[in-house]
Amino acid sequence: MRQPLFELLSVRPFSRITSRFAAVSLALTVTVAAAQAQTQTGSILPTVTQPVTKVGAAKPIIGWVRFCEQNPTECAVDPDEPATIELTAKVWQTLNQVNQQVNATIKARTDFDHWGVEDIWDFAEDGYGDCEDYQLVKRRRLGEAGIPRRAMRMTVVIDEEGAGHAVMMVRTTRGDFILDNKRNAILPWHTTGYVYIKREGDAGSTWVSLGGRTSPTITANQ
Repeated sequence: MRQPLFELLSVRPFSRITSRFAAVSLALTVTVAAAQAQTQTGSILPTVTQPVTKVGAAKPIIGWVRFCEQNPTECAVDPDEPATIELTAKVWQTLNQVNQQVNATIKARTDFDHWGVEDIWDFAEDGYGDCEDYQLVKRRRLGEAGIPRRAMRMTVVIDEEGAGHAVMMVRTTRGDFILDNKRNAILPWHTTGYVYIKREGDAGSTWVSLGGRTSPTITANQ
């Protein structure tokens, strides 16, 4: 889904952003490493952080639209479910287990190499998929484990290479956390180093814009 995102979002990679991402990635490695051993096992809950702020409506990715046409129940929003969930030790452990299991199970393959087309969202049932496929599988498994779907939002970002990337945002009482196929650690949204473009809305089928919000580290270096 990497190149089609630029066409759909009218976003271009910039050399300045790419170089800053390299510096940010090194800083994040040092900062996060000490906490990962405990937080990945669910033994210690992460600290409370501020959630990402939405800034208006946005159009969904065409791959998502096609996925929803084929899997309407996966995209339905139940207003009776909470938009944010209480992040208990049990929930945190479940999130980490599913994130790591799916990352280890699916083998990375681009949609073009896999299907011969640029952007297809599916459940990687043959064991191969790209970024959004990992997250859809995690979303389904976590839903089966009792995590409200409304609190799990597919999200579009620009990654450290300046390319479009899909992650899953889990909205909790301790902040918004990112499940990602690039790492096993579940991080608060603002420590990933990504630029946040848009995500699923929690009130209907329309997505919401995140306004290109970036990591505070990146902002400070601009």
